[in-house]
Amino acid sequence: MEYNFTDIERKWQRRWVEQHTYKVKEDKDKKKFYVLNMFPYPSGAGLHVGHPLGYIASDIYARYKRLQGFNVLNPMGYDAYGLPAEQYAIQTGQHPAITTDANIKRYREQLDKIGFSFDWDREIRTCDPEYYHWTQWAFQKMFNSYYCNDSKKARPIDELTDAFPKYGNEGLNAACSEELHFTADEWNSWDEKRRQEVLMNYRIAYLGETMVNWCPQLGTVLANDEVVDGVSERGGYPVVQKKMRQWCLRVSAYAQRLLDGLETIDWTESLKETQKNWIGRSEGTEMLFKVADSDIDFTIFTTRADTIFGVTFMVLAPESELVDQLTTGEQRAAVDEYIAYVKKRTERDRISDHRVTGVFSGSYAVNPFTGDKIPVWISEYVLAGYGTGAIMAVPAHDSRDYAFARHFNLPIVPLIEGADVSEQSFDAKEGVVMNSPAEGKTAIDGFSLNGLTVKEAIAKTKEFVKAHDMGRVKVNFRLRDAIFSRQRYWGEPFPVYYKEGMPYMIPEECLPLELPEVAKFLPTETGEPPLGHATRWAWDTKNNKVVDNALIDNVIVFPLELNTMPGFAGSSAYYLRYMDPHNHEALVGKEADGYWKSVDLYVGGTEHATGHLIYSRFWNKFLFDCGYSCKEEPFGKLVNQGMIQGRSNFVYRIKDTNTFVSLGLKDNYDTTPIHVDVNIVSGDVLDVEAFKAWRPEYNDAEFVLEDGKYVCGWAVEKMSKSMYNVVNPDMIVGKYGADTLRLYEMFLGPVEQSKPWDTNGIDGCHRFLKKFWGLFYKRGTDELTVNDSEATPEQLKSVHKLIKKVTQDIENFSYNTSISAFMICVNELTQLKCTNRELLRTLVVLIAPFAPHIAEELWEATGGEGSVCDAQWPVHDEKYLVETSVKLGVAFNGKCRFDMMFAADADNKTVEAAVMVDERSQKYLEGKQIVKVIIVPKRMVNIVVK
Repeated sequence: MEYNFTDIERKWQRRWVEQHTYKVKEDKDKKKFYVLNMFPYPSGAGLHVGHPLGYIASDIYARYKRLQGFNVLNPMGYDAYGLPAEQYAIQTGQHPAITTDANIKRYREQLDKIGFSFDWDREIRTCDPEYYHWTQWAFQKMFNSYYCNDSKKARPIDELTDAFPKYGNEGLNAACSEELHFTADEWNSWDEKRRQEVLMNYRIAYLGETMVNWCPQLGTVLANDEVVDGVSERGGYPVVQKKMRQWCLRVSAYAQRLLDGLETIDWTESLKETQKNWIGRSEGTEMLFKVADSDIDFTIFTTRADTIFGVTFMVLAPESELVDQLTTGEQRAAVDEYIAYVKKRTERDRISDHRVTGVFSGSYAVNPFTGDKIPVWISEYVLAGYGTGAIMAVPAHDSRDYAFARHFNLPIVPLIEGADVSEQSFDAKEGVVMNSPAEGKTAIDGFSLNGLTVKEAIAKTKEFVKAHDMGRVKVNFRLRDAIFSRQRYWGEPFPVYYKEGMPYMIPEECLPLELPEVAKFLPTETGEPPLGHATRWAWDTKNNKVVDNALIDNVIVFPLELNTMPGFAGSSAYYLRYMDPHNHEALVGKEADGYWKSVDLYVGGTEHATGHLIYSRFWNKFLFDCGYSCKEEPFGKLVNQGMIQGRSNFVYRIKDTNTFVSLGLKDNYDTTPIHVDVNIVSGDVLDVEAFKAWRPEYNDAEFVLEDGKYVCGWAVEKMSKSMYNVVNPDMIVGKYGADTLRLYEMFLGPVEQSKPWDTNGIDGCHRFLKKFWGLFYKRGTDELTVNDSEATPEQLKSVHKLIKKVTQDIENFSYNTSISAFMICVNELTQLKCTNRELLRTLVVLIAPFAPHIAEELWEATGGEGSVCDAQWPVHDEKYLVETSVKLGVAFNGKCRFDMMFAADADNKTVEAAVMVDERSQKYLEGKQIVKVIIVPKRMVNIVVK
């Protein structure tokens, strides 16, 4: 019976659906294990072979844990809101819901062909009102909460509205946008609008003025990862920095907890380091600087207050409100020109690109320790969102300050005894002696750091600043609050209406607030977001329902929010919804949450190392504070899969002709390389007829062949449609089968590493599966050769060695070496003519996570009950792995001539004697003198003769 993968895979995919093989329920009698993939955005192009890499890796682990007796949750869904669908709708007039649904169907069809063990009964789509009901609900909870720095958790905003009429905000230690001081009398004298403005200062979900990446052509704010080199990733439109009133989430309040939580989870050190850098904790001092000849002062944050005597200039972020106040008339034109330049630069560009730019404001600040006047400059290397948006520059001891000072010819004052003032000298070690103030400088109150180490100098300066009301000691974080508004149509609507310009939440029982129909998906002519086109988008507070805009009277009926939520809104808590997707009363019920608790294994790409993982961890911590999630950290172990790169092919066109020359002959001509569709190339050999049919301009192409073939060039590049190197998994499944695809993707290399796709190598995995099949069936017949014959020690050793290896490899995600071990074992069992039912069925269980279709078929054929998914994972027995004999190669002058078997405990004398008397040795020893005998334990015997 031949290995007919097409029939086998169709049969078992159908049966899995009919028998609900992958449907999962809470089972208190079983240990749980929750496997999660970062769910996909369904694009119109469908999947290419790079997309399933992580899904296959997690599916192997999910199947393995099920075979170990765990109750495994392995769900899948779709991140279905986003800009691409909206842009396509703008271009075609087709509603994004229609294209999104079509794309989802395409993805589902492709995923099913690959044989994943997803519980599709738990599928979620972020664009489904049943799902975004709970995104809106969470947003409302954040709006109605503040973060208490004393209890270090979110608390109800009602606590503040109860306290303010009695005590004002005296003693309040809460995360806020701006430090306010007011009494109970002041609070009680304010009208409703003013009170709401004050509460907005403390809410976790709040409206605030913030700098954003604004794309005028798209009419929306873009996230940093949606902007590349100053233009939108989608469409390539210019992006500028703009201050806008936006919904924000107070992620910064959770910065320390986000740092602390990293110590409790099993993530790679590199990923943890990325998160730590993004959060950016620094302990330092806020110091007050007055502006010379004015009443203006401003605060800077520094981690090195001890370097105050080395300050030679100040720098403001271009977005700082101080820029306008400090710019003098003489400098106004130059400053305006510079600000216009910076607006075209994203924050990411400014961080990564170390170009030196800046402009003098015309004003001077006063050093609070020396009284010196210091020029105030404006530069893009200072960011408004970090610290206070202003810095004191110490060029002798900071690389970027040094580069700036050199570029603009500003003074550089060394503070460390014997310091070499150059860009190589910025490592101020703790043991270095300070030399401050510099000779000839007068310090306030005779303050001096002379003779102190850096550590001592920092501590002394901090205490002095604090004691003299010149500032305060503070812990600062680079992490910014998340901008939560988008000027788009295709996103979750905010459950918010506006009264006197202030936001109010629609009642929770009225959720979800569903996305309305609009005539256009573009912004309105007056610049409003696309929801401004909706004619029925007002909230009737009396009847609690959406009504026509014409009824807005700002008494009972009010306008609804026109912005929608960003993409990360729907992906921040989807893992919780998978636990209980059909619960109409809660995001996740207490029973389901208490059973599944959190994700045990999360698999996804490194591109989410900051944004998604920071936001989802924040979101979960907030829900934990409120009692809606039972674990503070959502993802216990995280594995980042690498990228499968494309293997591009090239043809070589002779210039000014339509003639193409084969790779080996191209150097004889003046040629231009052209990417060619890899799907019309096999083994780097071009199908010339398919090439002619590929594009009209090649219909009459001519070819210069070598050995009757056209050989293409190749290179490893990113897999993309523009390079024609995208490989459709459907094509691989159709030609080789899903099990071959699964094996090959894992065989390419370690899961975490990027590796090139090469269709030329897939034959090896397919031949292996045929050979595996051949262990069970007599070649060319339907005769099953499996029987109850006794297993030999060699057969037992081979299989138990495999059990041990595969178990260890799966735990370590070393799937590529597992597949190599399978190949070795199958070769050994073939040579040993193994037909033992128990051993061969053990082999079937071992391969089931990797190649589930063939495993199901052979499990059934050999008498296995039910699905192989519910078999028991085998455990190796060390007694079968004990070496009783060892094979040694026998070499003469380093060249191996034959092998000999010896007892594993044979000593060197015994081995040497046996080799010397073996008749095969005689022809190599005859007439020769033995110089020496070298025995390499468990490997070889080398006899050196002359």
